[in-house]
Amino acid sequence: MMTFTLGMRQQPAHPFLTRIAQQISTRPKLGAETLILLICLWFTATSNSLFWQAAMERQTGSWTEIALHGAALALLLTTTHFLLLACITLRRAAKPLLAIIVVLTTFASHYMGKYHVYLDPDMLRNILRTDYREASELFSWGMIPALLAYALPPLLLLARVDIKPRPLLRATGIRLFSLLLAMALAGAAGFAIFKDFSSLMREKKEVRYLITPANYLYSSVRAVASDTATASKEKVPVGSDAVLSAAWAEHKKPVLMVVVIGETARSANWGLSGYARQTTPELAGLNVINFSDVTACGTNTEVSVPCMLSPYGRNNYDEAKIRGSESLLHVLKRAGLRTTWIDNQSGCKGTCDGLENWRPDAKLSPADCNSDGCLDGAMLAGVRQLAENHRESQVIFLHTLGNHGPAYSKRYPKAFQKFLPACESSDLGKCTQQEIVNAYDNALLYTDHVLAQTIAYLKTQQSNYDTALLYVSVSLDTQCLRQRAGTAISHDHLFHTTLALLDVQTSALDTAYDFSTGCTPGNKGKMAAHH
Repeated sequence: MMTFTLGMRQQPAHPFLTRIAQQISTRPKLGAETLILLICLWFTATSNSLFWQAAMERQTGSWTEIALHGAALALLLTTTHFLLLACITLRRAAKPLLAIIVVLTTFASHYMGKYHVYLDPDMLRNILRTDYREASELFSWGMIPALLAYALPPLLLLARVDIKPRPLLRATGIRLFSLLLAMALAGAAGFAIFKDFSSLMREKKEVRYLITPANYLYSSVRAVASDTATASKEKVPVGSDAVLSAAWAEHKKPVLMVVVIGETARSANWGLSGYARQTTPELAGLNVINFSDVTACGTNTEVSVPCMLSPYGRNNYDEAKIRGSESLLHVLKRAGLRTTWIDNQSGCKGTCDGLENWRPDAKLSPADCNSDGCLDGAMLAGVRQLAENHRESQVIFLHTLGNHGPAYSKRYPKAFQKFLPACESSDLGKCTQQEIVNAYDNALLYTDHVLAQTIAYLKTQQSNYDTALLYVSVSLDTQCLRQRAGTAISHDHLFHTTLALLDVQTSALDTAYDFSTGCTPGNKGKMAAHH
C-alpha cells in the first residue's frame, strides 16, 4: 500500500509587514532625561489650566506678543519641573517614580480644577490628615474617564519605552549638562517675562501654588518637615499660672459648659444672621445671642482649629508657635476643669493631645450612625455620659462634621430635607448651583437642630450644674451682649472669651480679645478698646 502525504508550502510574509511587526515588538529606548522632559511637557500642556488662566488673563497687546509671552511661560514651567524631577529621579527608579508622579498630578489637577483649591502646605497637611470617610466622599466613578484621559498617555509612554543604559560617568555627565541647560533656559524664559511674571507673583502670591506638580511636591515636604519638627518637641506650656478665680467658691453647683466647633457654616446662609431662608428655626425660638460678623482663622480645618484654640490666633499668626504650644483645652485642664474633646471629624489637630478624646459610639446612637459614620446628633450621647457619670466642673468640646463638603446631603437625615431639589452627589459638577445650595442649607437646618437639642439637654441638667453653651453664660448681662452682637469679631476671641466666661485667671488671658468684657454684672457698658 502506498501512502501519499500532501503539504502546503508556506508563503513568506511581505517585507513591509515584517518590518512593521519588528518595530511593534521592539521597545524604543530613550535617555532618562528625554523621558523626564516628555513628562514635563505633558504636565505643562495638561495639568496647569488654573495657572495658565491666572497668568494669562491680564496679558494685553498683539497676538504675537501674547504668543511669545505664553511660549516663554511654557518654557519656564517645563524647565522648572525638569529641574525638580531630574534632581529626584535616578535611572533605576525613574519609571516607577515618574508613574507615581503622573498619577498624583492627575488627581491634583482634577481636584484643583473642580474645587479651585491652592495646594499650599496647609492644604497638603489637611489632605494628608483626611480620614477615610472624607476621602471616599471626594471620589466618584464618574471622574474615572477624565482621569484616564490625563493619565493614560504618559503612563503608556512609560510602559512602552526602556531607558537607555549608560556607564555611570557618562550618565552623570549627561544629567549635569541637562540640569545646567535647563537652568539656563529657565533663566532666559524668566528674564523674558520678568516684569509681568514678578508682578503677578507679588500681587497674587497664592498663584505659585497652582503650578502642578511643583506645588504639591514642595508643600508636602514643607508640611511633613514642619510636623516632624513639631512632633519631636514637647508643646510649650500656655497659661502655666491658670487657676479658677475666687468667685468659684460661691458656686453651689459644678459648671457644665459645651463649646461647639462647627464646620463651614457660612454667615451668609445662617438664618439668625439675616439669610432669606430660615435655616435656624429652632435656635431662633430659643432667643440665643448671635454674633453675625465673625472672621475665621483659615479656610480649612488644619489651620482654623489650632488657630482658634490658641492664644496667638490670626492677629499674631505664627504657625510653628501655634502648633508647638498648648491650646485652650490644656489651660482649662490646668485650672482644674475636666476637659474632653468629642470628635466627629478628622481629629483635634493636636489641640487635645494628652487629654480625653472621644468619638461617637454607634452602639449608643444607632439611629444616627451607619457604615459611613455618624451624624452630629450622635455626639450628644457622649455629652450625656460625661454629664451624668461625672459630677464635676467640666468643659466639653464638640468638633462637628457640620457642613463639611462636598457631600452635603450626607450631613443630615432625610427628615431635614426641606429645601428641594437637593444635590445628592459628592460630585458637585453633576448638580445645579441651586441644588447645591439646597443641600447646604438642609445641612444647616440639621446643625440648628443639633445645637438646639444640646441646649435643651443642658437645661435638663440645671438642677445639677450651672450650664452654658458658648453663646450665653448665666453669669453675664445678656442684654449687654445682645447690644454688641453686631460687633466684628474673629476666631481669635474664642480662647480669651472662653477663659473669661469660666472665670479662669491666667496671664495668658488678653481682655482685648474677650467679647464678654464689660458684660459681667456691675460692669455693664464697659468694653475693651479693641472692640
